[in-house]
Amino acid sequence: MYKVLAFQVADSIDIKNLKTAFTGEIYHSDSDEVLYRIAEDKFIFVIKYGVVSFLNQTEVEMSTFLQFIAPYCRYPLDKRLSEEIDIDTNADRIYFEFNKVGIPSADPEMLRLIMMHVSQSVALDHFEQLTDQLIAEANTHTQTLEVKGKLELGGTNLKRYIGKTLNLKNRIAENLYIFDSPEETWEDENLNKLDLGLKRTFDIQARFRTIEEGLAIVKENLELFKDLLQNRNSTTLEWIIIILIAVEVINLFLEKLIK
Repeated sequence: MYKVLAFQVADSIDIKNLKTAFTGEIYHSDSDEVLYRIAEDKFIFVIKYGVVSFLNQTEVEMSTFLQFIAPYCRYPLDKRLSEEIDIDTNADRIYFEFNKVGIPSADPEMLRLIMMHVSQSVALDHFEQLTDQLIAEANTHTQTLEVKGKLELGGTNLKRYIGKTLNLKNRIAENLYIFDSPEETWEDENLNKLDLGLKRTFDIQARFRTIEEGLAIVKENLELFKDLLQNRNSTTLEWIIIILIAVEVINLFLEKLIK
């Protein structure tokens, strides 16, 4: 029985520099991910959106590698998220159970596909948390707007909040496109069956849509906040103009009185 254990360790990992630093055997690699074959039945899968997945690694081996990649992690997480699944490599057919999948053999491409989906699942947990954080913060301000009829954030603080929210939103959005099926599944019937089954097992599509819908809500709130900020600035400018005109009128009136 094989075991895959994936960790969300950071927001992103520098794959390019990691491949230069780590000299393990590379089984598969592109700009977004790298799969190392450590032994015949041991793999390490690193994906740029901050996930490291281990196949048949001991606690010491995993801890050692996570320490090694720390310098290549951007925005490391204080609390790592994890996901795991057992793999039956002697099944007479491909099957799926709770936290378990069966495949006919320890085929590296099948193992890679399973590791990819476990990695995607833990990444979705991370993105869901970030999205929930954005929505919660937006709700705080919209509730204040409902009760008091105005945003309590000042101009500079409101701009900082919008900037922070946009940065988080962009960090999520720039990685969501990776969740497509790999090209290999289009040409191999068994890989395609395994891919579809893993998507259902980890509920990938539904969770993906939930995040997209949450980001759409955040976008709507940002548009509202930006409009309110622009209206506030316009109103302030109008009052400045009115005051300047009033001062000019008063000056003219006083000049006439003096004459």
